[in-house]
Amino acid sequence: MSIETPILITFVGYLALMILVGFIAYRNTNNVGDYILGGRKMGPAVTALSVGASDMSGWLLLGLPGAVYLGGLSEAWIGFGLIFGAWLNWLIVAKRLRVYTQSADDALTIPEFLESRFQDKGGSLRTVAAIVILLFFTFYASSGLVGGAILFEKVFGLDYTTALLIGSAVIVTYTFVGGFFAVSWTDFFQGCLMLLALIFVPISLISELGGWSTATAQLPEDMYSLINSDTTVIGLVSLLAWGLGYFGQPHILSRFMAIRSIKDIALSRHIAMGWMTFALIGALVTGLVGAIFFANEPLENPETVFIHLTQVAFNPWVAGILIAAILSAIMSTIDSQLLVCSSVITEDVYKKWIRPNAKDNELMRVGRFGVLLIAIVAALIALNPDSNVLGLVSYAWAGFGAAFGPVVLLSLFWRNYSRNGALATLIVGAITVVIWKQLHGGLFDLYEILPGFVFATLAGWLVSKLSPNNNEHSLKGFDEYQAQLK
Repeated sequence: MSIETPILITFVGYLALMILVGFIAYRNTNNVGDYILGGRKMGPAVTALSVGASDMSGWLLLGLPGAVYLGGLSEAWIGFGLIFGAWLNWLIVAKRLRVYTQSADDALTIPEFLESRFQDKGGSLRTVAAIVILLFFTFYASSGLVGGAILFEKVFGLDYTTALLIGSAVIVTYTFVGGFFAVSWTDFFQGCLMLLALIFVPISLISELGGWSTATAQLPEDMYSLINSDTTVIGLVSLLAWGLGYFGQPHILSRFMAIRSIKDIALSRHIAMGWMTFALIGALVTGLVGAIFFANEPLENPETVFIHLTQVAFNPWVAGILIAAILSAIMSTIDSQLLVCSSVITEDVYKKWIRPNAKDNELMRVGRFGVLLIAIVAALIALNPDSNVLGLVSYAWAGFGAAFGPVVLLSLFWRNYSRNGALATLIVGAITVVIWKQLHGGLFDLYEILPGFVFATLAGWLVSKLSPNNNEHSLKGFDEYQAQLK
C-alpha cells in the first residue's frame, strides 16, 4: 500500500503535536511528585477524559469493533459490564482513594499506599504489589504496541517489526520527557479525538448505506441481536465480568489519586461516563457497519476494520485525522501504563530498596529509565506478529482486576483488614488468573477475572479473620481517613 501524502501529513502533524505537549509538560515537572501524579492538581475534565482514554485504549478502536465485526452485537455485553463497573468505580472508589492516599503519608503509588495503610515496615506487601504491576502491565503495554504496529503496517505498508519500532519510539518519547502532566494532557486531546471519530465514522457510513434500517437489513439477524445461537451462560457472564476489572487498574486509580479536589469528582464522573457511553456505542456500530461493507471481501485481520473503513469511505485528509484517532487510543493507554511502571520502579523498588535518600532529580532520571526498560520488554513480547490485541488486554485486565480490585476495596472499606490478608489477596488473585488462563473446557472457559476476584476476596477475608489487624497506627489512620470523608 502506497503512502498517500495527505494521510502522512495529518498523521505526522498529530504525532508532532503530542511530542510538543510532552516538552511543554517537561517545563512544568519540577519534582518526582509532579512526574508521577502531576502534583495532585488535575482538573475534572482532564481527569475524566484521561481516565476514559487510558482505559479504553486501542481495544476501543481495534479490538471491540473487530469482535463485533465477527460476532455481532452479542459482543455488546462486554460494554454493559464495563459501563456499570466504571460507574461503580467512580462512585465508591474515587473519593475514598483520593482522600486515603494523601492521608497515608501522601502515597504516590498503589504499592506505597498499601505499605502505609498497613504499616508494613518489612516492605513485603509493597514488593509483591510492585511485582504484580510490572508483570501484568508489561503484557498490557505489549497489547498497545501490537495495535500501533498493526496501524503503521496497514496504513503505510511497513513490515511488522519496523512498524512496531516506530510506534514504540513515538509513544516512549513524550512519556519519557513529560511524565504525568504530558500523559494526562495528551490523554485529554486523544480522548476528544477518539470520541469524534467513533461518532463521525458510523454516522457517516450509515447515512451512505441509506439509514439504520436499510443497513441492518443487509446483515443476518444474529448479527444485530444481543443474544444469538452462539451465546452461552459462561460466555455472557464472562463478558459482564469485565466490569470487575476497574477496581484494580493502577493506571485508572492513579487518576483518582491525582484529581485536584474531591469536590471535582462528581463533575468528572459525569463527563467520564458520558464519554464512555457514546464511545462504546460508536465502537459497536462501527463493527456492524464493517460487517456490511466487507461482507463480500472478508478482512484478513478483523481488528483492522476501523482502519479499512476510514480508507474506503473518506478522502485522504479526513482519513488521516481518523487514523490518528486510532493512534490516540493506543498511545493514551500505553503512556499511562509506562508511567505507572516507571513510578513503581522509582518509588517501590529504587527508593525503597536501593537509594532511600535519593533526591528528586535522581528519582526522575530513574523514572525515565524505567519507561525505556518496560517499553523494551513490552516490544520484545509484541514482536510476535500473530499477537491479538483483545487477547493481551483481557489477560492483563484480569490480572489487575483480580489481584488489586479486592485489595483496594477491602482496604478502603474494612477497618480490620490486615497486612497478611492484603498479601494473601494479591498473591491468590494473581496466581488464580495465571493458572485459570492455562485451563480450558467447561467451567474453565469462564473469564479468569471472576474466579480470581472471588478467590482473592475470600483469601483476604479468611486470612484477616485468622490474623486481624492489631496495628494501632494502622487502625488510627483508617479512622482519620473515615473522618475526612464526612
